[in-house]
Amino acid sequence: MSLTISHGSILRVLMTAAVAYLATALLTWAMIPFLKRIKAGQSIREDGPESHLRKSGTPTMGGVAIVLGVGIGFFALHALTADILVMFLTFAAYAALGFFDDFVKIMMKRNLGLTAPQKFALQVCIAAGIAIYQFRSPGNTTEVFVPFLNENVDFGSFYIPFVIFVIVAMVNSVNLTDGLDGLAAGITAMVALCMSFAGGLFSDSAFFSAALCGACLGFLLFNRHPAKIFMGDTGSLALGGGLAAVSVILHLELILPLVGFLYVLEALSVIVQVASYKLRGKRVFRMAPLHHHFELCGWSERKVVLSFWGATALAALCAVAASYLF
Repeated sequence: MSLTISHGSILRVLMTAAVAYLATALLTWAMIPFLKRIKAGQSIREDGPESHLRKSGTPTMGGVAIVLGVGIGFFALHALTADILVMFLTFAAYAALGFFDDFVKIMMKRNLGLTAPQKFALQVCIAAGIAIYQFRSPGNTTEVFVPFLNENVDFGSFYIPFVIFVIVAMVNSVNLTDGLDGLAAGITAMVALCMSFAGGLFSDSAFFSAALCGACLGFLLFNRHPAKIFMGDTGSLALGGGLAAVSVILHLELILPLVGFLYVLEALSVIVQVASYKLRGKRVFRMAPLHHHFELCGWSERKVVLSFWGATALAALCAVAASYLF
């Protein structure tokens, strides 16, 4: 891969991020009192860390502001293209799924919305639509860039299930990461920024990533500890879907788990925990996902978040090196 940068492209990326940042910040600020009025508060898991119980009732569904902020930031400066349509529709489809899940939680006053099989089936359907479109799109290829080898490998007929796996895995990984104040928003801002560089700072995907980054930073103003609002599944599913769509458009699906290494660790901690408990009757971690384990080890919420942010920044640098230096 080669990195293409110009003053004009950098300015457009910055402007896209800035507009998304301002739009999301203003929308989030306006949504907080509205969500409080309609009593759209978060229900906290009783089996979670005891310190989280005080967060019960904090407004949720703030992901609506993120989705609108990304749309405003992006479409205010960029024309509609096929790639943009694919990325935004994927982003919006997962946002709609998350919104419905959040709505069920709020209406039923419970922590769980749709059942796991229902959510998984709908996630796969959305991912399959994107994968099939990419596979059949004229002029598109089934090649995937392999980091460190610095070459493209043709996945052929395996491309469709591979893309479905990447999208569903990323959506659920971001969703699992969204468990502490500012954790998912901060990590996603850095991952999206890195994907802008991966796109060469000139492509539609680079600008869309910039909008994701700006929206996350705008939301983070109110989501950092102590959070005044949560993004809910509306935000976490949308962000996972948006990042996955960018990686698919760029054929950088294998770069994404390097950049989002913390997403991978969070998801793996849940898989390992469940498998160990079912097979051995023992837990590997004090609680999963991984951020809860560190909390129960005595780390403050702020320390966990800052440590995970730092690890993400390091992973992003390694991903850039894997893309351009090897």
